Amino acid sequence: MNDDHLETTSAAYVPQACSSQGAVGLADAVVQARGLTRRYGEGEAAVVALDDVSIDLVRGEYTAIMGPSGSGKSTLMHILAGLDRPSSGTVLVDGIEITALKERALTQLRRDKIGFIFQTFNLLPTLTARENIVLPLTIAGRKGDDAWVSELIDTVGLADRLRHKPSELSGGQQQRVAVARALASRPAVLFADEPTGNLDSRTGDEVLRLLRQSADELGQTIVMVTHDAHAASYADRIVFLKDGTIAHDCGHLGRDEIYDVIKGLETL
Repeated sequence: MNDDHLETTSAAYVPQACSSQGAVGLADAVVQARGLTRRYGEGEAAVVALDDVSIDLVRGEYTAIMGPSGSGKSTLMHILAGLDRPSSGTVLVDGIEITALKERALTQLRRDKIGFIFQTFNLLPTLTARENIVLPLTIAGRKGDDAWVSELIDTVGLADRLRHKPSELSGGQQQRVAVARALASRPAVLFADEPTGNLDSRTGDEVLRLLRQSADELGQTIVMVTHDAHAASYADRIVFLKDGTIAHDCGHLGRDEIYDVIKGLETL
């Protein structure tokens, strides 16, 4: 990227593939959010983490959520995933309004419809890789689809590590187990919170390629919160937040374009 490009983009670069608001009314939207506001505290001490956010996420699409620190990106993911409730607004996941569910029903929906990957792998140390992968099915009392589990194991490249416990696996292998575990129940949507945050760049790329492969070959819907422009460049769509609102909703962007958008947000 040359100096002239930097001078023309550093203030407020907005690629043509971007809109200033979240796309709604999309066909085959597996997640539909309307008017999401999340307020913490009361009165003058209240902090608004999300401010009237509406967005649809399409089935089979890989979306990255980005923004400066405090922009509301993690809050948005937690509400979309049913880990937090909005102060106002609604979320539908696979046609079910999760904001109206009681805690027990919400827990069951998360188990059946939603997969999670975190930067801390959250594997049980006493279980083998295979036992960790099928753990959600075991907890749910479901036999599971052996052919699907075998396909996942082949996809993540762990066929020769199934009897190993987490302490016997590398960080990248542990995260691949976590990805397979998240996909084992065939979730309607997979949420990934900084999934490469604890990995070196080479291993992180392995996981990002695996997520990309999951969208392309398995039709998996993926929503990833990340601060890393390189990670976001794997996504079909990038949603940029600032001060609790959607600043830009973009298609696929290259790493340099993402850096420019982020710099523009930070200077506004």
